[in-house]
Amino acid sequence: MKKHLGRAAIEVGFIVFLFYSNLLMGEFERSGLGEKRGLTSALRDVFTAANFEIAMTAALIGYFMVEFLRRRF
Repeated sequence: MKKHLGRAAIEVGFIVFLFYSNLLMGEFERSGLGEKRGLTSALRDVFTAANFEIAMTAALIGYFMVEFLRRRF
């Protein structure tokens, strides 16, 4: 059981990491505000409660879908 929880935490954490890195890159590439205002301002724009909820929801859905496919095939 401990092994499964550890693996789940790693996979969910990796999905959340990818979500936040994508958002941070968007602050610098698409909007350009990250370059104008700096890294600290970009981090404040990215790390919000709403973004965290979205990241966790997407990560849990992604985890369960991957586990479903892993067991199925």
